[in-house]
Amino acid sequence: MSVSEDGAHALEKTTMRRVILRLVPFLMLCYFFALLDRVNVGFAALQMNKDLGLTPAMFGFAASLFFVSYFLVEVPSNLALQRVGARRWIARIMITWGLVTIGMSLVTGPYSLYAMRFVLGAAEAGFFPGAILYLTYWLPSAYRARILATFTVSIPLATFLGSPLSVALLELDGALGLKGWQWLFVLEGVPTVLLGIACLFVLTDKPREARWLGDAERTWLVGRLDEEAARKKPIGHISLWQLARNKYFLTMALVCSGASATGSTLSVWQPQIIKAFGLTNLQTGFVNAIPYGIATVLMVLWGRRSDRSGERRWHTAIPLLLAACGLTYLSASGGLTTTVVAVSCALVGAYAFKGPFWALSAGWLSAGTLAAGLAGINAIANLIGGGLMVNVVGLVREATGSFALGMLPVAALDAAAAVSVILISRAHARETQAAALAA
Repeated sequence: MSVSEDGAHALEKTTMRRVILRLVPFLMLCYFFALLDRVNVGFAALQMNKDLGLTPAMFGFAASLFFVSYFLVEVPSNLALQRVGARRWIARIMITWGLVTIGMSLVTGPYSLYAMRFVLGAAEAGFFPGAILYLTYWLPSAYRARILATFTVSIPLATFLGSPLSVALLELDGALGLKGWQWLFVLEGVPTVLLGIACLFVLTDKPREARWLGDAERTWLVGRLDEEAARKKPIGHISLWQLARNKYFLTMALVCSGASATGSTLSVWQPQIIKAFGLTNLQTGFVNAIPYGIATVLMVLWGRRSDRSGERRWHTAIPLLLAACGLTYLSASGGLTTTVVAVSCALVGAYAFKGPFWALSAGWLSAGTLAAGLAGINAIANLIGGGLMVNVVGLVREATGSFALGMLPVAALDAAAAVSVILISRAHARETQAAALAA
């Protein structure tokens, strides 16, 4: 390596270290508490369902309403972020989301729960794709899978740490005249509001505005990102209507739906699946955390492996196949140990998928379609994965008495998603090769 190359490598290393340490841990903390506010309804249900007189189908419907409003508001929210800046918009999302979570403690029956879950979805819409979009403003493509995997590790980590925390808060039942599930919503909503305020002071909208980088570091980063943005993408600058009909966009939305369905259905129903083995609330919380702890480690390792090899297609498809196998095995398991093993396989697949998938998606979207594309993929995935599949599990549970049977449609969706990402990636490779030969 020449002296100039050695200096360029050192500049890149220093710049990316500063960017990553400045932005990623803080965004992970924000996402951790945001996710805690999303999934805590699964633990609140251990007490709340009886207090509010909710059947499994009613609870499933309430949980799914979050994803309906999320779908409706997701794309407009990400476009607003692009217009007003990530710093202010992410702060807005966090503050309103936290306040609505606190307001969940005031529900008195199924209809008020339906209303608050719908409002919560609208308040939260845009955070995840907004954070992914924001990180693409700062991360060259070679860093994306590992950093996006590290960022999205907040998803299983929120349940890994949140499981014992949430059931511990349920033990406050009766303190100051509040139910344990009410304390759960209040005490997990307050940190989200405080972090939303902190966003205004920690985040910087674009690399050109980063005064915490040196001049040489800022120039290198802006130049590298501009160079990558100039490359031709499979999805160029097109209208929202054209995007909605684009085969790459639609396929990636379907692919994401499989992992989303796995994560969403298990986050909502898993505490009740585990508690059905006769465990106490506290035991349920600790056992529930085990699969998420395993997924937390493996998803980061898988994302790093994808970046080292530069391969995205199989690093996206293989986790989906693992999730499908885990959910299928769940339907055949009869004991607590086999249930934990099945759920662990499903969650490792659902979360290891995320780093390579979002790196692949961001690489296929041009700068002009990135905001709407990422939000649209995530919105459709959450509508199908959360809004539809969470309801399906609740209805099957009420009809058959089995949670596991309700997971089989989710397993089928995971398998279809794995096949789809392989086929669309091959189609892209063929089109790229044909274009190169024509040129």
